[in-house]
Amino acid sequence: MGFTTISPVDDQVIATYPQMDPTQVNRHIFECEKARTRWAGESFAARGRVLREIAGLLREERESLAQLMTREMGKIVGESRAEVDKCAWVCDYYAENAEAFLAPIPVATEASESLISFQPLGVVLAVMPWNYPLWQVFRFAAPALMAGNGVVLKHAPNVFGTAFQIEALLKKSSLPENLFRNLAVDTDAVADIIRNPRVRAVTLTGSVRAGRAVAGIAGQALKKTVLELGGSDAYVILKDADLAAAALACVTSRMINGGQSCIAAKRFVVEKAVLQPFTELVVAGMQAYRMGDPTDPDSSLGPLARMDLRETLHHQVKRSLAKGAIALLGGDLPDGPGAYYPPTVLSNVGPGMPAYEEELFGPVASLIAAENEADALRIANDSVFGLGGAIFTADAQRGQHLAETHLQAGCCFVNDFVRSDPRVPFGGVKHSGHGRE
Repeated sequence: MGFTTISPVDDQVIATYPQMDPTQVNRHIFECEKARTRWAGESFAARGRVLREIAGLLREERESLAQLMTREMGKIVGESRAEVDKCAWVCDYYAENAEAFLAPIPVATEASESLISFQPLGVVLAVMPWNYPLWQVFRFAAPALMAGNGVVLKHAPNVFGTAFQIEALLKKSSLPENLFRNLAVDTDAVADIIRNPRVRAVTLTGSVRAGRAVAGIAGQALKKTVLELGGSDAYVILKDADLAAAALACVTSRMINGGQSCIAAKRFVVEKAVLQPFTELVVAGMQAYRMGDPTDPDSSLGPLARMDLRETLHHQVKRSLAKGAIALLGGDLPDGPGAYYPPTVLSNVGPGMPAYEEELFGPVASLIAAENEADALRIANDSVFGLGGAIFTADAQRGQHLAETHLQAGCCFVNDFVRSDPRVPFGGVKHSGHGRE
């Protein structure tokens, strides 16, 4: 058995990869633990030199990594290049700051001396998604490695090429052999990997269903977890907001990565007093995106990552329309090869519709009318998810107060769109998961 990667751009086979058997997996984990024991004894300065070396290799191989990501999951190649740059930055960032972050913290007690000391956990399993095939790995791996841990990666099968290229790149660095291992296995193998006594923790970015499964297995095995399970981020547009700036931020966020971002703006909750002009700006902004070959500089929207994902998204749109939503833009499947889906704007969205209740992973914006500020905040929180959120208002200080005290989300922004940044904690609440990297 094996895995076949298929380009969402033209439906052509890219490559096939053999599946590792349990014996191979256990050997890789054993070897990772041996390497980790030595690595944990290295100084922060020594680990930092290796991370900076990896950052340099990422920059050297920027184009090949970007082209492969675009080929495997369809993102615009300019976004792929930016993703490589961000991964290099996160390596440099933790190389510079890990020692300070993990410095012992003195605590005043009755004892002659008390302190909080931070020690590496051991081998950490990362179950990573396809939407940011490089960033999701390095966002986790850079701090984990700097803290003295080992890493085993179970990546999404449709981006196995990127997973193996990451491993190949790290082998070119001075990182100890086997400290980072890529495991080419299916989802069914994850449970046994978590139960492996040499695996001490697991981090997952994925669906709520996957999060529940991993959390249950890890809980039984008493393993630490970090779960980032997606979201349906609400962007609240108050009537005093700069509508042009708000619409630009909302559309940009919704369309980043072809709409396939956990922290993308998905529900635009707008006070009725400004709903019409804001809607017109959003439709115009979404309409400006040119769908096409993601390697073409003139394209601003590539395909979704897989055909089955397009089918799921389209079914959610159709069910929303059947329940009373109105398509102001898009909503129809295009002809031709590839997993393309057009920019789509749905208005008249309300409870009971997938566009209101579920996460729509693609270039679909949901416009929801609110009576007033209080109603807008109520709607924003009327979701099982709580990953990110934003408030747009002319009164930035009040916006910060509302974001801090009213929005039920792990990452809240004011007058800008949500993004991940290693300088601040990232993660969600409610069904968007728990824990922070």
